[in-house]
Amino acid sequence: MPNRPARPARTGVVTRVERLTPHMVRIVVGGEGLREMQAGEFTDHYVKVLFPQPGVAYPEPFDLEKIRETLPREAWPVVRTYTVRRWDPEIPELWLDFVVHGDEGIAGPWAASARPGDVVRFSGPGGGYAPDPAAGWHLLAGDESALPAIAAALERMPVGARVHAFIEVADAAEEQKLDAEVTWLHRGGRPVGEVLVAAVRDLQWPAGDVQAFVHGEAAFVKELRRLLRVEKQIPMARLSISGYWRRGLNEDGWQTSKREWNQQVEAEQGR
Repeated sequence: MPNRPARPARTGVVTRVERLTPHMVRIVVGGEGLREMQAGEFTDHYVKVLFPQPGVAYPEPFDLEKIRETLPREAWPVVRTYTVRRWDPEIPELWLDFVVHGDEGIAGPWAASARPGDVVRFSGPGGGYAPDPAAGWHLLAGDESALPAIAAALERMPVGARVHAFIEVADAAEEQKLDAEVTWLHRGGRPVGEVLVAAVRDLQWPAGDVQAFVHGEAAFVKELRRLLRVEKQIPMARLSISGYWRRGLNEDGWQTSKREWNQQVEAEQGR
C-alpha cells in the first residue's frame, strides 16, 4: 500500500504561515498534540501529512486505523511526505516547508490557503541522517524538495566542518537566506537536476572521508548515485541518497514504484 503511515496520527494546528519565496510556503504547526512527539536525532526527519478527502467527515477522536477499517479506500485521507525543517520541543513547534505551484497537486494548494487555527494531522517522524562529526568533509546536494533537510543539516554541522552544499532551484527568486555557504544553482528552463549533476561532477574533489546527502528528483539522484557509488567508490554507509519524488508521478505513484526503481538502480550500480 503506497505511503501508508506506520504510526498513530498526531493532531496539531497551524500557528503561522510564512511565504518564503514565490514558490515556497512555510507552515508552522503547534498545539498540545505535539507535546509527546520525539524528534531531533536526525536532520532529515519527515512526517506523513494526512489531507482529508473533500466532503468526508472523519470520526473523533481521529483514528487512522479505524478509518481504514470502516471507510472505503476512496474516503481515506491522502498522504504526502514532508521533511521537518525545524523542531522546537519546548513550544512545541514544527516547521514544514511546502513547494507551491498554483493549483497543482494537493499539498501545495492546501499550504497556499492555510490559515492559523487550521487542523493538521500527521504521523511520524521518521528519519535516518545527521552530519557525522568524524567525517572529513560533507557533500549536500538536492533540489527544492531537499532544501529543508539540507538547511537543517547545515545548522547542525560541527564547528569548522568542511562542507560543499549545492541546491538547485528554478531561479534567483527561489533562493533562501541560510546562515551557511551554499552554491545556489538556477535551473531556468532545463530539466530538474541537470545543472546540479554538472556542478557536483565539476567539484574539485577534496581528500578525506566524505559523508554525502543527496535527495530530490529520482532521475538526477540516480546519476549522482552512480558518480558517488560507482565512480568515486564511496561506501553506501557514508551515503544518504534517495529519490524524494519522480517526474510524471504523484507521491502515490512514486511510492508504489519506488522499491522496483531502487532494485533496478542497485542491480545496475551495486548496493
